[in-house]
Order: sequence, then C-alpha cells, then structure tokens
Amino acid sequence: MSPKKQVLKEIEVEAKTAQEAIKIALSKLGATKSEVDVKVLREENKGLFRMQGSKLAKVKVIKKLHKK
Repeated sequence: MSPKKQVLKEIEVEAKTAQEAIKIALSKLGATKSEVDVKVLREENKGLFRMQGSKLAKVKVIKKLHKK
C-alpha cells in the first residue's frame, strides 16, 4: 500500500489589520487558529495622516498537516 500524499494548504491574505487578515484566511481554509501556523508578512501602516502611503497588513496562513 503506497502512502497518501498530503497537500499543504496555505494562503496569503491582505486586510486592514493582521487580525482581520488571519480571520479571512481561517474562513477560506475552513480551519481554526489551532490548526494553522501564522506568519505576519507585513503589519498595517496607516501612512501620513492615515492617507498617503498606507499599506494593508499581509499574512501567510499554513494549515498544519495531521498524520493518520
């Protein structure tokens, strides 16, 4: 019997805040926070006077593989 290949599920999401991006990613992956690893790629930056140069937060969320 050959072992089954497991597909790593990961997603990168941008949102106004890192927490919001994580929430969106969890929803898209159908996972809970305990089932994933989260890496914040970029924190949000409100920019000058909250207008110029503002950047969204960006996170990478990777669903952990469960061995059976």
